[in-house]
Amino acid sequence: MTSRNLKRIAVSGATAALVLAGMLLALGSGLKAGAQSESQAGRIEGTWRVQLTVRDCQTGAALRTFPALFIFGNGGTLSFTTAGQPPALSTPGVGVWGHAGGNNYSAVSETFVFSPAGVWIQTHRLTRTIELSSDANEFTDTVALQIADTNGSLIATGCATSAGRRFERM
Repeated sequence: MTSRNLKRIAVSGATAALVLAGMLLALGSGLKAGAQSESQAGRIEGTWRVQLTVRDCQTGAALRTFPALFIFGNGGTLSFTTAGQPPALSTPGVGVWGHAGGNNYSAVSETFVFSPAGVWIQTHRLTRTIELSSDANEFTDTVALQIADTNGSLIATGCATSAGRRFERM
């Protein structure tokens, strides 16, 4: 090979290396942005002490308030229990949550409700729009409740709001 051909190969190799480096940088930036997005998405994960307020959907007036415990699990699972129903009349709630962008999240959960005789009578479906505080230690949400009979037919709706604070060791 002549020195001229070697120079061409060297220049071509350098160009290819620059293109490859540019592609890797772009890919790395995309991965970093994805990691930041995933990191943001996981900020709600953990256990929360929640104060839930049932509201009149027309006026927004508070009807009753009670505590609850929520667990936003890794991978988008949700479970909760409340003092709003006696344990013998309601199962713990289970559902899913997702990141809606920024400090906003959404969640959907269901709970089965029983009569005092132990017969399943309703399913409560709660749809939440959640806003997490900038320090990720508190949230507020609005809740839309749908109550269905055992055939899945909608029989009532309701409204609520919640305020949560991250559960921490004392």
